Amino acid sequence: MDGGERELRSLYDWLRQDAAVRRGAHVALPQAPSTPDQMGTLADVLQLVTDNGWSAASFAIALSTWRQTRPGRRSVTVQRGETTVTMENGSEAELNRLIEMLERPTGDAGGAGDQEGR
Repeated sequence: MDGGERELRSLYDWLRQDAAVRRGAHVALPQAPSTPDQMGTLADVLQLVTDNGWSAASFAIALSTWRQTRPGRRSVTVQRGETTVTMENGSEAELNRLIEMLERPTGDAGGAGDQEGR
C-alpha cells in the first residue's frame, strides 16, 4: 500500500467513525476498474453520498481535524460537480469556502469550471 492509499484509507476510517458524518452521509472507497488479469486498485477518491440529514459543517470540521493529525498535512481537494476547494493549510477561510460549496443547492455550483481555494 503506497502513502497516498494509506492516507485515503485513514481519512475513510476517520469519517466513518465520526458520528456527525455517519448520520448524514455514506462514505465509500470506490475501486478503480481492473482488467480480467488484475486485481482492482483503490481509486484516489473518497465518495460521499449524502441525505437530508447532511451537515456540510460537520464534514468540513471532521476533514480539517483529520488533516491536523497527519504528518506533513498534505493538501486535500474536495470536488462537487465542477467546483473544487483545496485545503492547503486548514484556515478558517478554506473551511468557509468548503462549507459554502457543499451547502449550495445541487446544480448551483457557482459557475462551470469554477476553481476555488487554489
